[in-house]
Amino acid sequence: MTHADLNPGMVWRLHHGDQEIARLNVTGADMPWMHADIEELPGFEEFRPVFTEQEQAADEEDWDRLEDCFERIRSALTMTFPDGTPVAEFWLRIHGDGTAGWRWYGEPFDEVNP
Repeated sequence: MTHADLNPGMVWRLHHGDQEIARLNVTGADMPWMHADIEELPGFEEFRPVFTEQEQAADEEDWDRLEDCFERIRSALTMTFPDGTPVAEFWLRIHGDGTAGWRWYGEPFDEVNP
C-alpha cells in the first residue's frame, strides 16, 4: 500500500462475500485512524443494525459489547484498498451521520498478537 491510499478522495471498498456493499471515500487521516464518507450500496442495509449497536456500545462505554460488534463485522465483511487488494484486518465504525472511521493492519490479528 502507498501513502496515496490515505489521501482524501481515495476509495476503499467494503464487501460481503463477492458483493461490494459500501464505498469509503477518504476525507482524511488521523493516524492510526482513517476517516471517510460512506456511499451505501445494495446489501449494506443488512449490516446497519450491527453498526448502530456498535455506536451505542461505544457511547455507553460498553467495551465487551463493542468488541462483540467488531468481531461480528470482521467475520461477515471484508475491506479492500483502493487498488483492490484485500485489507488483512480492520476495525471499522460506521456512524449514523454517514461517516466512518477505521484502522487497518497488514497482517491477520492472530499473526500480529499470537
